[in-house]
Order: sequence, then C-alpha cells, then structure tokens
Amino acid sequence: MSKFLDFVKKFEPPKEKRMLHTLYDGFFTFAYAPNHVTRGSGGVHIRDGMDLKRTMFLVVQAMALCYIFGMYNIGHQHYTALGMYDGFLGGFLTKLLYGALQILPIFIVSNVVGLGIEFFYAAKKGHAIEEGYLVSGALIPLIMPPDIPLWMLAIAIAFAVIIGKEAFGGTGMNVLNIALLARVFVFFAYPGDISGDFCWVAYDYNWLHSLLGMKAATMSALGIEAIPEGMTFSKYVLANTPDGWTGATPLALAAKEGWGAVQNYYTNAQMFWGAIPGSIGETCKPIILIGAAILLALRIASWRIMLSMVVGAALTAILMNLVGDFHVFMAVPWQYHFWMGSFFFAMAFMATDPVTAASTPTGKLIYGFMIGVVGMIVRVLNPAYPEGWMLAILFMNVFAPLIDHYVLEANISKRLKRVSS
Repeated sequence: MSKFLDFVKKFEPPKEKRMLHTLYDGFFTFAYAPNHVTRGSGGVHIRDGMDLKRTMFLVVQAMALCYIFGMYNIGHQHYTALGMYDGFLGGFLTKLLYGALQILPIFIVSNVVGLGIEFFYAAKKGHAIEEGYLVSGALIPLIMPPDIPLWMLAIAIAFAVIIGKEAFGGTGMNVLNIALLARVFVFFAYPGDISGDFCWVAYDYNWLHSLLGMKAATMSALGIEAIPEGMTFSKYVLANTPDGWTGATPLALAAKEGWGAVQNYYTNAQMFWGAIPGSIGETCKPIILIGAAILLALRIASWRIMLSMVVGAALTAILMNLVGDFHVFMAVPWQYHFWMGSFFFAMAFMATDPVTAASTPTGKLIYGFMIGVVGMIVRVLNPAYPEGWMLAILFMNVFAPLIDHYVLEANISKRLKRVSS
C-alpha cells in the first residue's frame, strides 16, 4: 500500500496550479487517511484516522437505506397511480428500476452543482476542498419531491451553497442548514412544485426510462396506442387514475378533512412502513430510525436534540388535542403526528447538524425541544402548508448561538456564586 501511495503522490500537481491541486487533494484525502498527526514533546497524544471527510461519509452511509426504500417507493407510487401491480411488492424489480432512474438525475445534479461550487471556491481561496457538502449533497435529494425539475433544483442548490455557506466563510461557518435552505428556496420561489397534492408522485417518464423502453412498455400494458394531442403522459395518467387513489399525503388530508379522511385512504401500517406519497426519503419510519440509531451509536448525532425534539412535539400535540374542537387538524391523535410527514427524518438528519445546532448540552435540550414545539405549531396552524420541521429547524438555527450564549452565561453565574460564597 505504501508503494502505491508513493506512486499516487508522484502525480500531485504543484500548489501554484490551484485548480489542479485542489482537485487532486480532494480525491486523495477522500481515499486515504490523513498522513499527519498531532505531536508533542513529552506525552501521548490520541492518533486517529477519522477526519471530517470520513465523518461525513458515515452520515451518508446512515442514509443509504433511505435511498433504497425511496427508490422503491417512487416506483410503487408511480405504478399505483397507473393501476398496475397489485400489492406493495408487486412488480418489485420494475418499481425499483423506475425509482432508481428517477432519483439518479436528482442525485447527480445535487452533487455536481454543489461540489462544483465548492471546488471553485476552494481553488480561488487556495485551500483544500471542504467536506461539508458531502452530507448536504446526499440529503437534498431525499427531502425533495420525486419529480422536481432539475433546473429548479440546480438554482436552489446554487443559492444555498453560495448565499448560505460560502458567503459566511465556508464549511463550519454557515448559520443555516444548507440542505434545508435549498428546500426552503424551492418552497418560496416555486411553491407549486413543492406543495399541493400532485408533486409527491412521479407520473411521467424521463429520458432514462424512455431509453430503456419503460414508457413504451407501460403504454403497451395499459393498451394506450397514443397520448391525445395536447396532453402529456402525466396529465393523461392524472385524468385516468384508479378509483379510490389519491396522490395527497396523509398530512394534506389531515389538514383539510381531519384524521378520518387519512384513515379512509391510508392504514397505520402504510404510514409507518412508508408506502405513501411524500418526499423521497421521509416516508419509511423504521429505516429512518435505523439511521438515527447508527448516528447515535457512532456518537455523530446528539441524543439530547433527538429526545427533546420528540418531547416538545408530543407535548404540543397533546395540548392541541385538548383544545382542538375548532380545527380538524388539531384533533388528530398526538401519536400519529409521528407517523405522518417528515418528523423522524428531520429529527435524525436535520436537527442534529453539529454546525447549525446548539453546542452546549443544556442548549441542545432547549434547541431540540423548541424545534418540536415550533414545528408542531407551524404544521397544524399554518393554513398554507401542513408541515413544519423545515421552517422550525431553520428558525432555531438562527437562535442556536443565542441559546448557547445564555446557557454559558448561566453556568458562569453559578460558578461565580459558588466562588463568592
């Protein structure tokens, strides 16, 4: 290995060639452990090959199952809308292939645009490529609708990385969560493409599907010889969906008609296991909780934030149940708020971002609790959009430094009192 490493090092460009050296350094440090350690004149120092790139890579690995299930659910929702393949596991390989080809362009755009901007800024500044976008690039596809226009996604990512990150100094300096900033950009700039009942299911076929003949095969199976003039395939599907099927999410149904409407369309098992429309990575709760457990076991994520967020959301939902006679959404049983929407995904992968979250132990408890409270209030009482964790986390990102400040001030005050006494 050392001989091969020496061979690879021979190709290292001189630092004067910033672009080439930055690109080389990024690939080299991703493939190999750091070749430097802390040294001291007398004492033992802990030496560890775990750097920021590897930490970020472990977080991405914790999301791998979300990607696999997300791919399958994209295909499942698509073919359910067409009235094809009875049962969740019917047409397994076809559904998985459809979802994989649907998410692949989203993943490529997310990483090419984001890492391209990171590379440009790193080369201009003359330092190594920063690693923080590895997680953001994996998170962004999972929190987007499965049929989001790629040009729209590219603009949102460019905005999030340039304005939300590089403007503040790069990795570790951003105030707001980059992945959520990209999503909130789409939410405010193009609300029709990330809200409503029809954006959470991919109805059409992209060029990758068509290249493999999937669109032609579907039309043949459905006995469709040609799409009527002036009508796209997706509009044709929406006009001919099976009776009893809806592309609305459980949250949208609960907000409009209450818990009874949700039960008319979805079972508790479907909501728990994730066979429902929604953002790509948010639907399957067991898989998300497995990812959360991995992050906790590796001590990458904070259990204080996760636990306090659950408590804050539960208490707020229980309070709403007690006074919920004047709003159907407030009457939804509190425990089922965890079954619907993106609570667990936000808790595991968004709220625990170490850069934008509170850093003191007590501050993390306050930070997570307030995300739970604010998120539930926005979810239930916001008439425009029945979800709240994106806005709640970004809101608390802004207040995280203030929370830490007052926690530290309180600790200092307690210690001064002990000294004076």
